[in-house]
Amino acid sequence: MASAGRDGTPGPRRKKQARTQGTGKNTRKTGDKANPRVAGTSSKKPHRKGSSKPDVSSGKVRLNNAKPARHQRPDSDTGWRDDESGATYVADGVRLQKVLAAAGVASRRGAEELIAAGRVEVDGEIVTEQGLRIDPDTAIIRVDGARVVIDEDKQYLALNKPKGWQSTMADDQGRPCVGDIVAERVMAGQRLFHVGRLDADTEGLLLLTNDGELAHRLMHPSYEVPKTYLATVRGEVPRSLGRTLRAGIELEDGPVVVDGFTPVEVHEGQSLVRIVLHEGRNRIVRRLMEEVGFPVTGLVRTHIGTVALGDQRPGSLRVLNKNEIGALYKAVNL
Repeated sequence: MASAGRDGTPGPRRKKQARTQGTGKNTRKTGDKANPRVAGTSSKKPHRKGSSKPDVSSGKVRLNNAKPARHQRPDSDTGWRDDESGATYVADGVRLQKVLAAAGVASRRGAEELIAAGRVEVDGEIVTEQGLRIDPDTAIIRVDGARVVIDEDKQYLALNKPKGWQSTMADDQGRPCVGDIVAERVMAGQRLFHVGRLDADTEGLLLLTNDGELAHRLMHPSYEVPKTYLATVRGEVPRSLGRTLRAGIELEDGPVVVDGFTPVEVHEGQSLVRIVLHEGRNRIVRRLMEEVGFPVTGLVRTHIGTVALGDQRPGSLRVLNKNEIGALYKAVNL
């Protein structure tokens, strides 16, 4: 029996293994492996070489941000294929996890976990294999039984996250969070998620978007997008500290190297310093300065790449302009 999705629509039905459809080169089997319906070609390329496998247990409990389609079952002339037809894979298509990320369902890694947990359906067929390519213009994709809309209307917002607010879209303890600030936009149909995080005690620039591919790359350390912070620390910081930080500091979870360090001012036993780094680890600036003997008492993120916080007041949103969006795309090779 099909299970019910979160919105009450019928959930996906698992297929019997080793069911064969078609003849000759277009033969496809369902089950653990899905072969493309492209004669003599393979749509699957090696999945991110050297990366760890998606966590199935996380995928089972992960929230998805998909906005369900208004009409769950399109008319037959729009390309609907019933549950007996199965997924169609395309050799030169787009990877399924990338399509889900672009639709705002989750980050790409989160989408991989949803796939691994068996919560994603393409054209009526449960897909658990990573890296399969589809045509997002024709494929019918469902998560938890609800069809996903591929929304081309991209949103790019800059938020000045206030101190004391959580970098989450919802908080089960009732604490103020980023989701509260954009609640009206979400209720109006916009699917937004934050790019990275700031700890509750840190204020400053946080990007919000529904552009999953851009968000994924901005958060990925391999693209080394710089982030700039103004930190107030205890003690009078010597200029020589910059050389030490640029040479690298060993923390409990590995070394960290700053891209830039500038003392701004010293006043009454405290120093204001500017720190630039591309690390995204939890509380990295606080842990770094604690390690070298200058604990942080106040921290603000002022830039992500070339996007600046400017004079935005805490809790305010602004739409990024075309130059800012273009600079972000350039920074991550899009």
